Amino acid sequence: MMRLLWPLARPVLFRLDPEYAHGLTIKALRHLPLPAAAADDARLRVRAFGLDFPNPVGMAAGFDKGGDVADAVLRVAGCGFTEAGTVTPKPQPGNPQPRLFRLTEDEGVINRFGFNSEGHAAMHRRLAARTGRKGIVGVNIGANKEASDRTQDYVAGIEAFADVASYFTVNVSSPNTPGLRDLQQASVLDELLARVLDGRDRMTAKHGRKPILLKIAPDLTEGDLDDIVRVARARGIDGMIVGNTTITRPPSLKSAQANEPGGLSGRPLFELSTRVLAQVFLRAENAFPIVGSGGISSVATAFAKIEAGATLLQLYSLLVYAGLPLIDDIKRGLVDRLVAERVDTLTPIVGRKAQDWARGEPQN
Repeated sequence: MMRLLWPLARPVLFRLDPEYAHGLTIKALRHLPLPAAAADDARLRVRAFGLDFPNPVGMAAGFDKGGDVADAVLRVAGCGFTEAGTVTPKPQPGNPQPRLFRLTEDEGVINRFGFNSEGHAAMHRRLAARTGRKGIVGVNIGANKEASDRTQDYVAGIEAFADVASYFTVNVSSPNTPGLRDLQQASVLDELLARVLDGRDRMTAKHGRKPILLKIAPDLTEGDLDDIVRVARARGIDGMIVGNTTITRPPSLKSAQANEPGGLSGRPLFELSTRVLAQVFLRAENAFPIVGSGGISSVATAFAKIEAGATLLQLYSLLVYAGLPLIDDIKRGLVDRLVAERVDTLTPIVGRKAQDWARGEPQN
């Protein structure tokens, strides 16, 4: 059904302001009686962070900022997991509109939302309403722009959602909140993770142990990565997401809006984010799994992320151009690759070309 609807929906959505069109998509998923996606092939199952994923293809944070459509993303889109947020403790409007831009010629997106959020209480009500339903739903937590103690905002996120989150993502990598990326500096990050993990551990007795993932930017030097991975390993985090949007602008961009301020995602982010993914994978030395995000547009790019070191995948921006059928295409394509490789799981493929990607030698 979604494959039939998308060619009709896309031209209509592309005539609308991007943020308004996204809002309509959320409403459609929330209210329309859309059919469920096909059952997943058992060979796509992945175990990571102590959780069992039916398939490795997840929805990245930003799509469902308010936790409105977690079940629809899992059931209709067929994602193996979804991530709600970023959510901040107090409601905040984010940056002024317009703040979302399609780079159609490049199949990219620029956003400068600035953590627009309805706050902890509103999202918690929605996620609590799905108590007892199946599916892995992560919560991506952030800090309010005007917070005097941003680290405490992250701890508050752990405390607020420990009863409803399958896992947490600590988002210190958005380029649209001034000073946020400074939290990636080693000494600051060490304190942040220490307090977040302590908060998680205090909630474990009541709500069970929830994995903590760290989401980083792709705009980091190798020295930065050395420090971040060292701190992450020393603190014993459960995983990392590589990566968020980039503030760089590749010279190949053709779209008229390519120089809008904000974070760039979509197809132009693929090579940068995949190289950084591989560099993190090699530094992590299997201490934790990695979620690969950034520029996944096909089964080929999804498979490349896995070969570079990703155990799980996240999509969002390319769905603007390909629609939800892209998720099914990737899952089917991964099964075909497993058959061709004569293996029954993605595990032996994870990281096998990390050395090449880390050297900046993309694999086709």
